[in-house]
Amino acid sequence: MENPEPTREDVDNLTGATLLEFGASWCAYCKAAQPTITSELAHFPNLRHIKIEDGKGRRLGRSFQVKLWPTLIFMRDGIELKRLVREIDSGELKLGLQMITET
Repeated sequence: MENPEPTREDVDNLTGATLLEFGASWCAYCKAAQPTITSELAHFPNLRHIKIEDGKGRRLGRSFQVKLWPTLIFMRDGIELKRLVREIDSGELKLGLQMITET
């Protein structure tokens, strides 16, 4: 496995701002959201972005109770502060990114 999925403990112990992106490569909603996600992330080049291929038997997604894709979880110091699910709005995404990166 090239990029092993982090454990929940790994994620909970991360310091600073992190965006977790749960989805699946074949998911039409995930594909549709990529241009918006990529565009907004370009404004935050130092932000840790962890893209997680989710699906049956994937523990990390279950530990965050992910039910629909894409699910974006905005975290600071291992604590979830906000999430966006399915329809990714660029304004909401930008607000979430600003919220976790402001110090």
